[in-house]
Amino acid sequence: MKNTFINILLLVLLAGGSFSCKDDLIYSDLVRDNRPAVPVTFPGTTTYGFNPFILTSLAAGAPIQFTLSIPASSGRTIKEITKVVGGATGINVATLNAATAATAFNTAPIAGSGTTAVFTTTLAAFKTKYPSVATTPVALPNYTEIQFLFLVTLDDGTQIVPEPVRVRIVA
Repeated sequence: MKNTFINILLLVLLAGGSFSCKDDLIYSDLVRDNRPAVPVTFPGTTTYGFNPFILTSLAAGAPIQFTLSIPASSGRTIKEITKVVGGATGINVATLNAATAATAFNTAPIAGSGTTAVFTTTLAAFKTKYPSVATTPVALPNYTEIQFLFLVTLDDGTQIVPEPVRVRIVA
């Protein structure tokens, strides 16, 4: 009798619990995606389910170039890349927010052109700015990565921090 009473009580609690909360699909800031109204993409990059990246060779010394693009249908244009920070793959928005004119990668804003803006640098310039960040490929997986984070300002003054982008450096 006691087991039957406990089973009925658990069943009533389970049934009541399934109707007690309204799922209004509105979640707090801690559990929702933080997507900007105008998305910034990086044409010409590759991704395998993580941050977009480009490939460069340490021996070739080719320039590092990222094109930042927004949709033409957004009705906005890119005014400038206001701030750029670089570093190892552990940089984040706090690194970007704390960057000053002395610690940011760029010394002046980089002008946009319509719906695109282009950031170009070299590994040598990166090593000069961030000498403690490793740029020599490791034995396995035969590459190393560095990362950049941008603060983009649109023509209406809106500022967007797109996802970080990486440079995969091979020998």
